[in-house]
Amino acid sequence: MSDTTPDRTTRHIPDRLQSPLSRALKSWEMLLLIVAVGIFILNALASPYFLDPWNLSDATFNFTEKAMIAFAMALLIISGEIDLSVGAIIALCSTAIGLAMTAGAQAPVLVLVGLGTGLACGAFNGVLVARFGLPSIVVTIGTMSLFRGISYIVLGDSAFTGYPAGFAWFGQGYVWWVITVELVIFALAALIFWLVLHRSNFGRMVYAIGNNATAARFSGIRVERVKFILFLLTGLMSGIAAICLTSRLGSTRPSIAAGFELEVVTIVVLGGVSILGGSGSIPGVVIAALVMGLVTFGLGLMNVPGIVMSIIMGLLLIGVIALPRLWTMLRRR
Repeated sequence: MSDTTPDRTTRHIPDRLQSPLSRALKSWEMLLLIVAVGIFILNALASPYFLDPWNLSDATFNFTEKAMIAFAMALLIISGEIDLSVGAIIALCSTAIGLAMTAGAQAPVLVLVGLGTGLACGAFNGVLVARFGLPSIVVTIGTMSLFRGISYIVLGDSAFTGYPAGFAWFGQGYVWWVITVELVIFALAALIFWLVLHRSNFGRMVYAIGNNATAARFSGIRVERVKFILFLLTGLMSGIAAICLTSRLGSTRPSIAAGFELEVVTIVVLGGVSILGGSGSIPGVVIAALVMGLVTFGLGLMNVPGIVMSIIMGLLLIGVIALPRLWTMLRRR
């Protein structure tokens, strides 16, 4: 009989846990915040018009509508699903608002039509994914074409214009000085989704599903119901974004919000939400939205062509998918 020594793995156990401050300083959100401050300084140095309060107010339009959807998308991706039809939902909601406007509806009814259409689109996606078990990426690619195709059928090459003055308040109004209505809606949405994800049982269920849906189901979590609610939230936030965007532009075309899905996913992933699900935070998404807004606004002030901005956004999306992995590897070392 030969002598064999069992393998023993030596682990270092710290004497005490890291303090909350220490964890915060090493977090992805802190890195993002440093990047945001750096971009802000570079923009201020690159353009003398950047620090004007009204220009900074206009800069918020570059991210508020997309960030509203990104909050709901973050929860959906954390649960292991995705919705690529959000831009098309905005187009369909805007088209429905335009149809209601031509029928003589006023601002309150237009808002209800936008919200209702967004909820209906989210419910349609949710039923296909949660009830029938279809892959969300395939379903939402299909509904992306379906929803926008309906808008093109209704509008063709024309546009809805002439929205009532009361409706313009949502996208063009100011609450106080340079604080826009959209920015207030963005802040309220951030607070609500932070409470839902980080301070509620529902948020814990979302994390559990994203980490292991089978284990979550055996733990008594109604996985399909939670996913259906998440698709409803994504549709609802797309409806709110459609109201703000239509109000700000003052018109509806079938091409409205084209490409929003790419930028929304970029914000979510840049915010530290794992594309594989199971991890992420709302503060990260908020800071990522600010970073995206500062980048696009700074490039606009420097007269960078739109096609170049699209290339930069594509490279940024690829980069932010790779960066979290590199960041995790560096932290482990």
